[in-house]
Amino acid sequence: MKKTRTKHSPAFKAKVALAALRDQESVAEIARRYKVHANVVYKWKRQLLDHAAQSFETDHSDGGASDREDVLLKKIGELTVERDFLSNGLGRSR
Repeated sequence: MKKTRTKHSPAFKAKVALAALRDQESVAEIARRYKVHANVVYKWKRQLLDHAAQSFETDHSDGGASDREDVLLKKIGELTVERDFLSNGLGRSR
């Protein structure tokens, strides 16, 4: 009988890794509480420590935010034109 692998969310991984960083409990206790293997807790803790500095970098560019802004500005323009067209059709002046 094959057991399927459990895919944990990034939020869950972060919660477990932060609990391991606090050192209030042993890794074995944390692993038992969250029902994961102790090696996984060590791995997630190491990943958190390795990538924590990246969250404070200011020189990285977020291309997704720029694309989102472009889409929103385009939509605002379309809605403005539509509003003006409809208000002119109703005889109102803006």
